[in-house]
Amino acid sequence: MDSNFWRDRRVFVTGATGMLGGWLVRRLHSQGASIVCLTRDWVPQCELARTELIEEVTVVRGDVEDRDLLERTLGEYEIETVFHLAAQTIVTIANRNPISTFETNVRGTWNILEACRRSPKIGAIVLASSDKAYGEHKVLPYSEDMALQGRHPYDVSKSCSDLIAQSYAKTFKMPVTITRCGNFYGGGDLNWNRVVPGTIRSVIRGQRPIIRSDGAYVRDYFYVEDAAKAYMLLAEALTCKPELSGQAFNFSNENQIGVLDLVNLILRKMDSNLSPEIQNQTTNEIRHQYLSSKRARALLKWTPEFTLEQGLERTIAWYQEVLK
Repeated sequence: MDSNFWRDRRVFVTGATGMLGGWLVRRLHSQGASIVCLTRDWVPQCELARTELIEEVTVVRGDVEDRDLLERTLGEYEIETVFHLAAQTIVTIANRNPISTFETNVRGTWNILEACRRSPKIGAIVLASSDKAYGEHKVLPYSEDMALQGRHPYDVSKSCSDLIAQSYAKTFKMPVTITRCGNFYGGGDLNWNRVVPGTIRSVIRGQRPIIRSDGAYVRDYFYVEDAAKAYMLLAEALTCKPELSGQAFNFSNENQIGVLDLVNLILRKMDSNLSPEIQNQTTNEIRHQYLSSKRARALLKWTPEFTLEQGLERTIAWYQEVLK
């Protein structure tokens, strides 16, 4: 890929105060992009604010449910590339508050796509879906040609937004691609009920880490710096190869691990003798999920840079620095 591709390229990022958004903006900034970020709430602890990178980008305050604002922003800043990351991302919250999840994840998706449809300068749109969009399948790993069959609120919101993106690519010939990733982890995740940041914070505080499930749920975990790189690679590829429009790409280390095993790995990495507290309270979640990244490896020549252990070591170091 062209090393100067991102220099002065006008990029719009929704969800920039989230974990992935912070690392993506950092990487885009390092390559010279001109970045506009949509932020709904002021989050002083987020990576974007903590590193003061927020002072280096243009910030638009608003919500993905405001289509007029999105259309104005895309037009006035002459945006060329869009990364749509904004979403309600916590499964337990979605199960308690389905309406707000559907409003953000589904309405927000069609709003951003409709605003993009009216902005002819845009050459690439990368929309964040999830492995949860597949729902539950008996055959694993998931490949991109499998049905999207979410059943519970969060999973359904991702299935819907994914299909909406495909419809805009097909019907309106828009340059849209979709990412389906495993569970993100890395520095900057402030959702403490997630297993990785929650476990690390508990150990730093000398408290037993909490596992809300029975510990037997199996996932693949994807390091956030690898994710930021993958998103940019996909956007660049789509700009150069319009035939990729409408396609979805799984990104994963293809390394499945149970929640209890993951927590014990973190405990070993932190030289902790604490034992986890297993609460077994999780309901309405898929028990076993992991992805095949064969398409991304073949069509994008993509490979992850970090193993799970390397990513965890960098993640632990981030929290030890920030929470000390």
